[in-house]
Amino acid sequence: MKRIVASPCLQAFLAGAVAVFGFAPFDIFPLPILALAVLFRLWSRTERPAQAAWLGFAFGMGLFCVGIHWIYVALHTYGYMHPVLAAIATALFAAVNAALPAFAGYVQCRFKASSNLRMLLLMPAIWTLAEWLRGLLFTGFPWLTMGYAQVPNSPLAGYAPLLGVYGVSLIVAASAALLLFLWNQRWSKQGKIALAVVLVLWASGAALRTIEWTQATGAPLKVSLLQGNIAQDTKFSEDALVGTMETYRRLAQSSDARLTVMPETALPLLRSNVPESYQTLLSDHARQNGGDILIGVFEKEDGNYYNSVYSLGSAESQHYRKDHLVPFGEFIPLRSVLGWFINDVLDIPMGDLASGGAHQAPLNVAGQKVAVDICYEDAFGEEIIRALPQATLLTNVTNDAWYGDSHAAMQHAQLSQMRALETGRMMLRATNTGVTAVIGADGRIQAMLPQHEEGVLTAQVQGYVGSTPYAVWGNGGMLALIGLMLGFVWKQGRRR
Repeated sequence: MKRIVASPCLQAFLAGAVAVFGFAPFDIFPLPILALAVLFRLWSRTERPAQAAWLGFAFGMGLFCVGIHWIYVALHTYGYMHPVLAAIATALFAAVNAALPAFAGYVQCRFKASSNLRMLLLMPAIWTLAEWLRGLLFTGFPWLTMGYAQVPNSPLAGYAPLLGVYGVSLIVAASAALLLFLWNQRWSKQGKIALAVVLVLWASGAALRTIEWTQATGAPLKVSLLQGNIAQDTKFSEDALVGTMETYRRLAQSSDARLTVMPETALPLLRSNVPESYQTLLSDHARQNGGDILIGVFEKEDGNYYNSVYSLGSAESQHYRKDHLVPFGEFIPLRSVLGWFINDVLDIPMGDLASGGAHQAPLNVAGQKVAVDICYEDAFGEEIIRALPQATLLTNVTNDAWYGDSHAAMQHAQLSQMRALETGRMMLRATNTGVTAVIGADGRIQAMLPQHEEGVLTAQVQGYVGSTPYAVWGNGGMLALIGLMLGFVWKQGRRR
């Protein structure tokens, strides 16, 4: 009987799909390493750059079609896009992101290098470089970067405070290459060396996890994170506005915490339209608790609209305005050409916002300096560290109700877990429908509300001072390592 073997592109697609189960909510962190080992094996068997690119593209399509299928929910269920158009748009979005693994496949195949150097140095370096570029191009979409799957349980998470998520990705890719080399060499002398290197990498990661890079400052702080569980299809309805405001008033007044945090656009109206009596009530309650409340709203100034968080209470009122906006969701790229897309095809409220600016000071509230980020801003570690070392706490406010009962919310929480590890700061997440959680400076979730339920999460948290190495040099350490790896391969290639 003939053995049926899947085509290389199908193998790559399936490997990419399996890698998704390494991320939240499944958290089987070895799977992305094994998936990359399969891709690297397929790459190592072809000398044709075009074929290597197709293999990378197939892997990317498996990864993104399975991993971010929830884009369809936002487009169709809540954006009211026709289901066929929503499916096509989701597939195209996956394809755009899959172009970066295709680029990695093409480039690694074009380098002049021995097969072992190509596998052990070139593939991990180029893969990681492609992931980094995906987080930059077209405003960036770093979702499902391989390093995230290692948070919080993998020993490799110990590299996050040193090298950030892309540095962890580099170690993941290097581990995959070493395991492939070990498989090829079996138990030869070179294979045993590869095994030893893998063990050293993983043991070093575990050892790094024991280091406390930052120090606690001040007394613990009682916080309350509000989860209103307002359905997305009614969130921006005028008929539901009174009920929404009443829900958040009731939840806020039930708290005796010094710091209370509402989700992104918890009050879905302009700050100037929030009744003065309502603001006074919240402000007075915060003062009674000896602290402040953070409120998510829209703001308007000089004709521009902003997605904002502002404070009321004991401290002088301050605000943070979202800087990193979502293309098509919050601003229209190439407005003169694509403006019709928002106006005629999608129904997204406040779809043309202004950026609040890259450098905004942390909010000085409740005795802490709180660095706020809104929505998927917590996907960009190099932007979060701008608030350091001044910030003592990190806070993410978001509304993942756009994605229904999908894995998007847990994947998003995993991004926040990585930011906590990278910065050595606790992360507070206040969300509309989940995941509302308190994340420790070690990246582990300390407390969490059930998703899609109304509730208040109250906990004691700790402010931190000091800087991790990543907070000091950002992605520079990771890029330097990649530069050394590529430089060595290039030098060896010239000698051939």
